[in-house]
Amino acid sequence: MVGPMSQENSNTTTHFGYRDVDVAEKTSLVRDVFDNVASSYDLMNDLMSGGIHRLWKNTLIKRLRPHPNMTLLDVGGGTGDIAFRFLNKGGEDVIICDINEEMLKVGRDRALDKAIIDGPRWIRGNAEQMPLEDSSVDAYVTAFCMRNVTHLDKALREARRLLKPGGHFLCLEFSHVVLPTLSKLYDTYSFTVLPLMGQIVAKDRASYQYLAESIRRFPSQDGFAALISEAGLDQVSYQNLSGGIAAIHSAWRL
Repeated sequence: MVGPMSQENSNTTTHFGYRDVDVAEKTSLVRDVFDNVASSYDLMNDLMSGGIHRLWKNTLIKRLRPHPNMTLLDVGGGTGDIAFRFLNKGGEDVIICDINEEMLKVGRDRALDKAIIDGPRWIRGNAEQMPLEDSSVDAYVTAFCMRNVTHLDKALREARRLLKPGGHFLCLEFSHVVLPTLSKLYDTYSFTVLPLMGQIVAKDRASYQYLAESIRRFPSQDGFAALISEAGLDQVSYQNLSGGIAAIHSAWRL
């Protein structure tokens, strides 16, 4: 289990999966991973989870409660999965920010396929330093992104900076399985089936090996909740999904 203080090994190194790398390298390494898998990202999500990720995202949107007067920032949502759900449930103003241009290209193409012309605003940016003004959004949502940032504490402080007073923070992320029997099965799947599936479908075994490792290096549910509180957000809670395979963390800027 990785606690909140183990995100970095020192001031100069951090983790990239199970590898220790220079802090300056991680962002480009992560960018390469998602550039490589962008075209097959959504298909692989369906295959990897058996479609369950769709139920998780629907649960996230229910927690969000979209309405027309809400400005949503979707961080790391390049392919548009969360944003499109937000629009379908009554939201109107959504900003998608992703560090990977290839993921954004996929999202824009998907929007056109859905005949969404005047929908999301697409911007390229790093979760640790967003190109947006203070207190500019009503809700900050991120799905399967936070475990890839270099400095998790900085990204969380950015979330607080961007939220208006009364704004809602929601993070859907892979987490730590809480059922021992499921944990063993999940480990076997993650480190054998998942990389093989990546090799066959996405032609990229290494990227999916990294994704499996990055999940294990992410803080536990309680550890991540502590980091969110330390960033200055309040009323922090979490909801386990599928026995803790994923979790939704919720917090508010008061």
